[in-house]
Amino acid sequence: MPEATPIDREALVRRHNPVVRSVDPTAPLTVGNGGFAFTVDVTGLQTFGELYWQRGIPLETLARWCWVTDPNPQGYTLADANQDYTQADGRVVGYPTRSGTPAGDWLRRNPRLQPLGQLTLEWDKPDGTALAPEDILEPEQQLDLWTGIITSRFKLGGVPVTVTTACHPQVDALGLRLESELVRQGKLRVRLDFPRGHDPSVKNTPALDWSRPETHESILSGTTDHSLVTRSVAGTQYHVALGGQVRRVGPHAFTLSADGQAGSVEFTVSFVSAAPGTTPDSAAILAASADAWQRFWRGGAAVDFTGSTNPLAPKVEERIVLSRYLTAVQCVGDVPPQESGLTCNTWYGKHHTEMLWWHAAHFVLWGQPELAKRSLDWFVARLPEARTLATTRGLSGARWAKMVGPDGRESPGGNPLIVWNQPHPIYLADLILRQSPSAENLAAYRDLVLETAECLASMLVFDPERGEYVLGPPLWIAQEIHDPATSRNPAFELAYWRWALDTAQRWRVRSGLGRKGEWDAIIAHLPRLPQKDGKYVALESSPDTWDTLASRHDHPEMLMALGFLPATPSVDRATMDRTLDAVLAQWDWKTKIWGWDYPMIAMTATRLGRPEVAVEVLMREGPNNRYTSNGHCPQGGDEARRDQSKGRREIAVYLPANGAFLSAVALMVAGWAGCEAPHPGFPADATWTIRAEGLQSLP
Repeated sequence: MPEATPIDREALVRRHNPVVRSVDPTAPLTVGNGGFAFTVDVTGLQTFGELYWQRGIPLETLARWCWVTDPNPQGYTLADANQDYTQADGRVVGYPTRSGTPAGDWLRRNPRLQPLGQLTLEWDKPDGTALAPEDILEPEQQLDLWTGIITSRFKLGGVPVTVTTACHPQVDALGLRLESELVRQGKLRVRLDFPRGHDPSVKNTPALDWSRPETHESILSGTTDHSLVTRSVAGTQYHVALGGQVRRVGPHAFTLSADGQAGSVEFTVSFVSAAPGTTPDSAAILAASADAWQRFWRGGAAVDFTGSTNPLAPKVEERIVLSRYLTAVQCVGDVPPQESGLTCNTWYGKHHTEMLWWHAAHFVLWGQPELAKRSLDWFVARLPEARTLATTRGLSGARWAKMVGPDGRESPGGNPLIVWNQPHPIYLADLILRQSPSAENLAAYRDLVLETAECLASMLVFDPERGEYVLGPPLWIAQEIHDPATSRNPAFELAYWRWALDTAQRWRVRSGLGRKGEWDAIIAHLPRLPQKDGKYVALESSPDTWDTLASRHDHPEMLMALGFLPATPSVDRATMDRTLDAVLAQWDWKTKIWGWDYPMIAMTATRLGRPEVAVEVLMREGPNNRYTSNGHCPQGGDEARRDQSKGRREIAVYLPANGAFLSAVALMVAGWAGCEAPHPGFPADATWTIRAEGLQSLP
């Protein structure tokens, strides 16, 4: 049998290059290296930052290493935000859920991610007014995904301008090229401004704070051609190295300009936490970007829908390519990503550990596990903090905080009561070991898996009257609408505990430790997944999922027991099939639904052998499942969640939607262990032609 022709990866990627032909606040483009990113408007810089923040997606420069912390003269600790909760075994334990207190407010806002600076285009306009969006004539901007380089062309006053923008793949440095007769005339330059930070009173998508310039410092030093700005703000210091002629024009404002002889000028702007060494020039940055992105696209997996006649096929392929780019640009830093990646701040820049799977699993499934390891290795490094947290809750092993900054410290609010984040490190480590079953991977993540499982076991309480182990209260289930103080035995979490403990047992056996009898006893005595009238419900303690509309919004988590998780004896397929039908027909999609719910439901439909449903839900034009032309999936603003005072979306971009989409497509194309159907998530009809390379199957 002849070998299949390899996918033309360059053609696959480049046919989805985003092109922008207007000043469109919903379509900024981003360059970055996973832990640092720079988002630009149609000028190739951040010229219209206020407009884009007001009407679409902000323009920011962010890195996962730059955090600020306000003074804490009162010495607030988590215990100061505690509220007592009665456990299933009768113990009373304090959880830091009082976010509205002075202590809770400070602990939520600190530390928070700090914006690094804003680069804009400055034009000496003939009438003396500032450059405005209507001055941008005949714009034509393209992000070349194959090289990671943005080229922006437009006219100012009838004079052509070209701006080239790229990011170095290893260091947080930008390479910029500005070409125009206006440059030779000395009428066009780049300006760099430093805000004080974000508005800390706004949790999601805050504006840059330009107030109180006296509260931070920007010290300029260096030579004619190489300058250094040393920034000091809220106890944090970082440096910005600038290549080119730099002139101070304000307390925190500088211009970069040419020598007045050439029609083009090249700049480098490098952001570092310590004093920088040699910064590559702009040509080297552009070359390094092209080389790194070509290696990225040639490595790992690819899926090509060429030949398909189904009208959804090009949209699926485009969403795959753009989601792979966006997640690689924004979700691979030294600290796991926030839900808005490196585009803007949400929840003060903190990582929500329940999103870890959606952020990282797809990297493994798409054949690039080294990118997932960046986040998982952070969890390994944070094991001491997780052990301490478990001890303070009267638990064994390692318990994971939910909303965390770089130090891994819990943040007050409902966060400490969420539990479905706990098994994620086990699942991710197991995906990595399945992809590469090496002794090195086993050793690297063994402690993480086993100590996490130890905590999972200790969170369960044996009820002698039932003869079963129960989970909760208190807990806040994945469907975040139920009372945490009374919630008990949620369907998805019970299934996840069973699977994770059994997976940890396999890790013990593989490590030569043998199965742990206590864990086997727990697995054998977990309750049945709660159901009513032949359908699974959210949780045992409130089995009214299908009785009242008020219980049918937010995440339909009961579906995750088969879809996100593989088939196990604890899940009845017929019951799950009826549950899927009920979600499709009766769920309240408008009140509240999230971007990762659609792919999650598609995963359940795929494992149930319902590919038509999987594709329809995955690509449905529903609330919070509408993707912009640059590949982002904003949240809020479709019906009830728009900020009425600004007309803005609450969450401008939402990377868990992109990650969930990629994971769902991996399942739909590559299947799972033991699956014999080719491409089980797509209808086996003549409208779909699918070629895939390098995809990993799920468990």
